[in-house]
Amino acid sequence: MHMADALLSPTVGATFWAGTLAAIGYSSKKLKETIDDKMIPLMGVLGAFIFAAQMINFTIPGTGSSGHIGGGMILTIILGPYAAFLAIASVITVQGLFFADGGLLALGCNIWNMGIYPCFIVYPLLYKPLVGDSKSPARILAVSILGVAISLQMGAFSVVMETMLSGKSELPFGTFVLLMQPIHLAIGVVEGFITAGVINYVRSARPEILESIAASRPLNSAVSIKNIIVGFVVLAVITGGALSWFASTHPDGLEWSIKKTTGKTELAEQEQGIAPIIKGIQEKTAFLPYYNFKPAGNEPKQEEANPFWPSVETGTSVAGIIGAGMVLGFILLIGAGIRAVRHKHS
Repeated sequence: MHMADALLSPTVGATFWAGTLAAIGYSSKKLKETIDDKMIPLMGVLGAFIFAAQMINFTIPGTGSSGHIGGGMILTIILGPYAAFLAIASVITVQGLFFADGGLLALGCNIWNMGIYPCFIVYPLLYKPLVGDSKSPARILAVSILGVAISLQMGAFSVVMETMLSGKSELPFGTFVLLMQPIHLAIGVVEGFITAGVINYVRSARPEILESIAASRPLNSAVSIKNIIVGFVVLAVITGGALSWFASTHPDGLEWSIKKTTGKTELAEQEQGIAPIIKGIQEKTAFLPYYNFKPAGNEPKQEEANPFWPSVETGTSVAGIIGAGMVLGFILLIGAGIRAVRHKHS
């Protein structure tokens, strides 16, 4: 659900940039009250795993479309809403800046659409009350599917509203919303199963993590999370380095909806104003555009019309591993900064 800049007007893009920055500031302030030595590395490895997992699009049977996980619910259930929002914001920022996945003008919208709803609406109002202290895998599965589906429905509807407010007449509201909502419902069901699998793994390996987050208290210092840290590092490397070869070649839910509406997977880019300037910045920062090496001439690589599957490419593996490492480092820096501010004022 990574929006391109062509879908937005500068006004709408700037508005959601402001809203997202406010949410990041608020989350940082709240996290300062509860962050501990174990939270920071856990945020980092989970962010790295989500980055790698988002590289794998799965086919939605019978549609010609695909989807990838957003990861917001996984992060929120394990880390709590404030740490999770900073982690998903870090993932999407690294994707946009260094891999050209989603526009930089659209960065605020993308973080909002994939972060605000699972972190601050669905988790506290639905998942947490319904799961409670239950350790039932079946209950966790059912609520995970429901929670992810609702999060994605809200995110997909936000995409429609953002394009409508941007005056994109090529995407009429009625047609666009009738395509976006059902396809992201299907994606949400699949992600719900993945979310439940990850949560049940953490619960079986180290239930104290979920219990401390549910109770809004720091993790006991005597609890070791070394195995969880190592496990997610291994998962991130395997997922980004090898499983990413098996990503579906079908367009994702947003691209599919645009194609069904306009006949093309992308709208024409704006040639005047701030948009081409921002695009120029992204072309300079994105050293592995579209998760692959730049071709000769340093022009960003465009997707092939009929790519082979699986796409066994060194560039994809390098992008997956380096990107996961960058997210890990980015989050560790954020965590260290928050802790430094906390110690300064304590």
